Amino acid sequence: MSEANAAALQGVPVTALWTLWSRASESARTDSDFRDFRAEELCRSIYFDYRSFGRPAQTQVLRARTIDAEIERFHRNSPGGTVVALGEGLQTTYWRLGTPDLNWISVDLPEMIALREQLLPEESRVRTVAASALDRSWFDLVGAGDVLITAEGLFMYLQPDEVYALIGDMAQRFPGASVIFDVLPPGLTERTLNGTKLARGSDYVLPPMPFGLTAAQTRALPQRIPGVSGYLELPMVPGRGWCAPVMLGLQRRLPLVRNHRHLIARLTFA
Repeated sequence: MSEANAAALQGVPVTALWTLWSRASESARTDSDFRDFRAEELCRSIYFDYRSFGRPAQTQVLRARTIDAEIERFHRNSPGGTVVALGEGLQTTYWRLGTPDLNWISVDLPEMIALREQLLPEESRVRTVAASALDRSWFDLVGAGDVLITAEGLFMYLQPDEVYALIGDMAQRFPGASVIFDVLPPGLTERTLNGTKLARGSDYVLPPMPFGLTAAQTRALPQRIPGVSGYLELPMVPGRGWCAPVMLGLQRRLPLVRNHRHLIARLTFA
């Protein structure tokens, strides 16, 4: 695998390096059953000071594993279907799942797609689209059959009206499909609007996150967006420490926390 410099990445695209580092670090741990060897290779091949992020984020790995499980379920029920990965960044999901017989469309900004094409192997089933997820031109690349759309670590960086409009347009264009995305609470996203460092000891300032929802607001999306018929909160795959099963269960039950937490949602289109 060739080496690459990440200097061309600015703003939101830099967050792809943070999630990559988190997955690669978790994959290298001896006390973890998560394995993403492609992420480890990518991390080594990209010239970047990952220490600027402070420390890896376990929640990003659990988010990836939760979405992996949904894609695997989709694969079992719809072999030959299409997965559209919006804002895919440096995700290595397709290889982590064993190159499934799914049509895969990776949509991201030109500088990110250029890095993906430089470092990741060509696959006959994987197509790349060098455009914003908001550019509806990718709609025309989705063929007939079942469709699953993912927006992992994306929507929080968009304006609320942009998110609602995009979901509504997808619902009209892909009836019966679903979109999976993660949601951060407004109390967290609002702090980023004036510049917030990622963590204590980190030099990295998070990009602004204009889009945040409470759990109750997320559940109400089918009533807010035309064409959305169903909502499901996907249980987060548990991990270590405060991400252990008992802690995740408390977050879903405690009155002061359950409405203001990180969650993963699946919306189904009528």
